[in-house]
Amino acid sequence: MFVMRQANYAKWAFALLLLVLLSNFMVYRSPFSAAVIPDDTFWLVAGSLFDFAIVVPLLLLASFRLNAKQLIGFIAAGLITARLIIPALYFEPFALLFYFGVAIEVLVLVAELALLALLLIHIPGIRRSMAEQAGSPLFTLFPAVHRKIKPNPFINVLLSEALAFYYAFFTWKKQPIDDPAAITLHKNTSSIAFNIMLIHAIVIETIGIHWWFHDKSAVLSLVLLALNVYSVIYFIGDIQATRLNPLTVKNENLHVSLGLNKRISVPIDSIKAVRWGATPEADALAFVAKDFEEPHPEVVIDFKSPQQAVLFFGKTRAVSQIALKVDEPEKLKQLLSSIK
Repeated sequence: MFVMRQANYAKWAFALLLLVLLSNFMVYRSPFSAAVIPDDTFWLVAGSLFDFAIVVPLLLLASFRLNAKQLIGFIAAGLITARLIIPALYFEPFALLFYFGVAIEVLVLVAELALLALLLIHIPGIRRSMAEQAGSPLFTLFPAVHRKIKPNPFINVLLSEALAFYYAFFTWKKQPIDDPAAITLHKNTSSIAFNIMLIHAIVIETIGIHWWFHDKSAVLSLVLLALNVYSVIYFIGDIQATRLNPLTVKNENLHVSLGLNKRISVPIDSIKAVRWGATPEADALAFVAKDFEEPHPEVVIDFKSPQQAVLFFGKTRAVSQIALKVDEPEKLKQLLSSIK
């Protein structure tokens, strides 16, 4: 949903953001809190509120590409987060700001629930449209929904989450397609093993960190637990999506995906050139599976005009070039042999 800005200052802004959040947490929720919090806490709390409501949203804006609605949402979320971190006794003079933040978030929630209701109403038509396309849900869900509902960031995130849960829980009986027009991208790499390692690391971290946080802040420990559970579900879904969605060249279309994080579907006649052994441009979208050693693309595909790719959380991006590393290069050469 959020794309980091491609600038050096974005990384520094994000590092400063983490420092601001950590410093505020340490002031109020660490063993040193009693020593650093003064008797008169008014200006200390006021400074923390300024951090959460102004500094943090601005640092997020410097780090990521946000629209005005998202920025306002982060300001409201900052006020609510401040109330969760700052003890109630210190926050009491500023209680009105907390309710102001809650009111904004409620308005956003009502608007999003209305979109959700609209999506539910169109489910029968969406399912028919997906069946007519006769392809993987990874490629058919978004177009089917967008025929009924205007593209919206909230809807895109919701659809991305639906795909993650679908692949994590409802695809275990499915087998990878055995198709002469299909080529995998992950079998000759450690991509799936890498994700399994991440799942184990998250589980171990959850067991240790959750209990330590629980003594400091029960709310934050539950938030951390929920995020870790979601991360495990997402990585399982990503593994399944990688296994079940190889690159395909059929029906005059090229479909390429790499798990849940990125995918693109383009007509064959939109391809300008296929260049083996070429070096991709800096802004090319790379479909190269993760490995323990740094992998390098084998082929670069140029488009006649920018094509729409779908990224993390349903974020879209126009790309003029993609770079690939596949398990069967010779087979891909044959499938794309008609393109010069």
